[in-house]
Amino acid sequence: MNSYPQINQLLKESSYFYTIAIGMDSLYSYVNANYDRNFKSGMGTLLGQHFSITLHPDDIAICEEAGALCFTQPGQLFPATLRKHDGHGGYVTTQWEMQAIINNDGQPEGIFCIGYNITEFLDTRSQLTTAHTQLDEIGFMQSHVVRKPLANIIGLTELVAEETDQDKRQKLCAMLRESTAELDRVIKDISDKTD
Repeated sequence: MNSYPQINQLLKESSYFYTIAIGMDSLYSYVNANYDRNFKSGMGTLLGQHFSITLHPDDIAICEEAGALCFTQPGQLFPATLRKHDGHGGYVTTQWEMQAIINNDGQPEGIFCIGYNITEFLDTRSQLTTAHTQLDEIGFMQSHVVRKPLANIIGLTELVAEETDQDKRQKLCAMLRESTAELDRVIKDISDKTD
């Protein structure tokens, strides 16, 4: 337990990291200012409150499982991704590492946790995944769907240039207009995917 007070002192005013300790009674025995600021939601302080008060109900079991692992393997860090109330009726996603707090007599005193908000990271990753999917679709359309009407236009233009029979030329021009309209539709579809 000797290192926890030093870590807490170092990160007590952090704007990015949350440091908390949960006692064997499942109550917060320590919360840094950033954790209180972000999750107290009008309760004054979270110190002395039950750890589950800030959690999405479905994530309580994740905490309990990680906590149990901490006591079976003291000295090891265990990760957990948890949703916390954002104070506005929604949730933020947080990433944590947890470790058992063991006193000088070798007895467990609680769990130390350090975490941070990963909501923005997850949102950005989701947007990039969506953008990547759109780029894949556009790439496919450009390499396959655009080629057909473009190849038709190129071929028909050559045929029109060589054709001397007026009726045949008229038919080729009609086919050329049809291929041009098809190419225009494909380009509009691609444009719509980029908006």
